[in-house]
Amino acid sequence: MKIQANTIRPGMILEHNGRQYGVLKIQLIQPGKGGAFIQVEMRDIRSGNKTNERWRTADTVEKLMVEEKEFTYLFGDDDHLTFMDKETYEQISVARDMVGEPAVYLQDGMEVTIDFVEGAPVTVTLPGTVVMQVVEADPVVKGQTAASSYKPGKLENGMRVMIPPFVEAGTRIVVNTVDSTYVERAKD
Repeated sequence: MKIQANTIRPGMILEHNGRQYGVLKIQLIQPGKGGAFIQVEMRDIRSGNKTNERWRTADTVEKLMVEEKEFTYLFGDDDHLTFMDKETYEQISVARDMVGEPAVYLQDGMEVTIDFVEGAPVTVTLPGTVVMQVVEADPVVKGQTAASSYKPGKLENGMRVMIPPFVEAGTRIVVNTVDSTYVERAKD
């Protein structure tokens, strides 16, 4: 299916130069002179090699049809993550690189979506947000203005995020899994 380059989103599977790529990151660039273009960081599904490609926003690219299935996260090690199909109870193992940076937010029993192209897993998508506990919170700096009143905090999984001054150690917060940002205080 042909789509315009300006509709490319992370997680999509594209066919380009006879190869299949999973989109990792996109950046819309609008130079002061000339037309806008989109910079796309992608990973070759078969070889795992990363590449960058630029398209004008009006260019068309081939988006592949993907089969989505719901899986439950079971466990992982340094290189692989194991998931279980919710319907058949069949287990599959994928490379940790396929999940990327959001892998630090995986929790036992978490439901994820795995995309398959021609029967092979190509991307793993976590829920948009996850609830985590703050284990360390820096003290508030006196006289800091409200506009820049975020402070560093450390989560139970070791990630560091910027949190509002009222959040203390032991507080459970909602974190965006895509960009590791604070969303809100978790409702208990």
